[in-house]
Amino acid sequence: MRLTTYTDYALRTLLYLAANREQLVTIQDIADAHSIAKNHLTKVVHQLGILGYVESLRGRNGGLRLGREPGLINIGAVVRSTEPDFYMAECFDPGKNHCMLSGACSLKGVLHRATAAYLAVLDGVTLERLMAQQASR
Repeated sequence: MRLTTYTDYALRTLLYLAANREQLVTIQDIADAHSIAKNHLTKVVHQLGILGYVESLRGRNGGLRLGREPGLINIGAVVRSTEPDFYMAECFDPGKNHCMLSGACSLKGVLHRATAAYLAVLDGVTLERLMAQQASR
């Protein structure tokens, strides 16, 4: 399983905002810190704002900050809200499944359990926990 660049940028944004909670930051600050194109990051931050993970303050002294406490930001929920799907194989997508073995294949069940385990691990992690782990290194 591989995360999309969009989800990677969303997680980087949240980590950056959590690490800089004492001040407002700009999209440019985050883009510069991670060598991300500002235009692409703007879309990510906009979506995170809609989801309530990021708060945007407008005006001359405006900027971005976390929209929730880090302990209330679940990484599994963030990943679910930024990934387009979790289709590990063609047979997971009912609209595109052309596999001749679908009816008798036991691999789909194994892959489904693997995906569920992957998400369960992410569900057990908050942004606060990630920051604590990062600080202890």
